[in-house]
Amino acid sequence: MRHQLPLMYVDAVARAGSIRKAAVTLAITSTALNRRILAMEEELGVAIFERLHNGVRLTAAGELLIHHARNQMADLARIKSQIADLTGERRGHVTIACSQAMLPYFLPDQIARYRHAHPGVTFGVLLRDRAAAEQAIADMTADIALVFEPEHLFDMRVIQQIDQPVNAVFRPDHPLNRIDTLRLRDCLDYPLALPARGTGIRHLLDQAAKLQGRELKPAVESDSFEFLRFHALQENIVSFQIPLGLPAAAQSTELATRAIAEKDVPAGRLFLGQARERTLSVAAASFVQQLVETLSVYTEG
Repeated sequence: MRHQLPLMYVDAVARAGSIRKAAVTLAITSTALNRRILAMEEELGVAIFERLHNGVRLTAAGELLIHHARNQMADLARIKSQIADLTGERRGHVTIACSQAMLPYFLPDQIARYRHAHPGVTFGVLLRDRAAAEQAIADMTADIALVFEPEHLFDMRVIQQIDQPVNAVFRPDHPLNRIDTLRLRDCLDYPLALPARGTGIRHLLDQAAKLQGRELKPAVESDSFEFLRFHALQENIVSFQIPLGLPAAAQSTELATRAIAEKDVPAGRLFLGQARERTLSVAAASFVQQLVETLSVYTEG
């Protein structure tokens, strides 16, 4: 709505870290956008942004204003979603911050199921691992987060959590596929294709190796789990993933996957959460309910 335009401008500049970049996103000139920001600063009597040689950053007053702005925009989105529900056609937009494991199979399936019933709802999916997912919830970049092994949980209200064991991934003809109980030490006898530090799986593997007095020495390292999965098809190498990041057994004949004994690598936890004291839109809340029901199956299993 038009009365929220000034807040939208401040939010866009804060996210871009630059008036010029924000102006491109908003499809207005940087001069016009700068005038609007200056007018707001004059009205408030304080600077909202600190001007730097390579962009801008929020002042203390700006941090207070941006928190207010994002709350206002979130509330408006929630009300619009509720109004749309009164007409019998669910509408709205749901933004999800998620770990990489959710991208290939789990979320596409869940979003497709939801949109089949509610085609008027749109989605944004942001790749955000661990601390970044929590930050997306805190700064309202995302409505909900689905993240494996978050770091703090300070700003997140946990809705659901499930355990996910770490699985080794390799070609079906790999020698590890013939071992009944797979141990971490077995995996370390082969070249490793490891996820980058900062991911939940790498965190668990590093901790487990340290406890055994071993050091992980990756032959290949990447921040893309898709790359690691496909690379495992190309050579006699071992990669790692959690069950929700893998195709169902009936869908995958190219890769073999085996859970590593939990005495070596304890299962990690996948968290579904939202910002504390935030009320979700109807669309987001109903999608969360669908996720809870689906994840409950894994909990019971």
